[in-house]
Amino acid sequence: MITVHHLNDSRSQRILWLLEELELPYEIKHYARNAQTRLAPPELMAAHPLGKSPVITDGATTVIESGAIVDYLIRRHGGGRLQPATDSPAYDSYQQWLHYAEGSAMLPLMLKLYVSRLGEAGAPLAPRIESELANHLGYVDKCLAGRDWLVGDTLSGADVQMSFVGEAAGMRGNLERYPNLVAWVKRFQARPAYRKALERGGPYSFAKYITARSTKSSHAQLTPGAAVHRQFAPATIGWSAPGAARLPSLLPNPRVPHARDWH
Repeated sequence: MITVHHLNDSRSQRILWLLEELELPYEIKHYARNAQTRLAPPELMAAHPLGKSPVITDGATTVIESGAIVDYLIRRHGGGRLQPATDSPAYDSYQQWLHYAEGSAMLPLMLKLYVSRLGEAGAPLAPRIESELANHLGYVDKCLAGRDWLVGDTLSGADVQMSFVGEAAGMRGNLERYPNLVAWVKRFQARPAYRKALERGGPYSFAKYITARSTKSSHAQLTPGAAVHRQFAPATIGWSAPGAARLPSLLPNPRVPHARDWH
């Protein structure tokens, strides 16, 4: 049985979505962030020494890192689904997206999140960060022009892995100029498997475009924008690793953080 070590409001949500798309049996071991610090609980380190999510266990095998988990699940359990044929040119593009999501696209989003908390001290970096955000989001938007999915004509693991980039950019208010990206996020968030993963995983603040509907689970009762009413205004930000140091006290107005760490 596959077990997902799932930290609330984190990248591990896309792993639940992938498992639902593959219709694989799995169980979830839930971990809740500390309400005050937003840190992951120490118990997560029992799953892997880094104490970060996502982590999956599959029998005796433990896999960390979203891209590696997406690749593992599709390669080991997908039966040819959600990826192009390995001997096709499309497979090379597919692999590129798996690496690009965390290797390049998330970097300016993370920089914007953390540097914004430095106030005036971070101002000199802002133009470069915004330039890189426009560069990466514009690139993805162009790649989605005239198509529904990143690789081929159907959903693939590339869309699952890249989904957090689109959702995080939406949380930071960076998608208005990228209509293809907005349409893509709305498209995958409307999928039944995505919604089912929300029901099983619990509240997920990045589900911005989900529309309200009646379900047996209160977790899925989200309205457009309602899940993102708590933005990144507070000055302190928690890291997901248990025991990690918080940002220095030089940050203005230290208060209880509402900001979501994206690990």
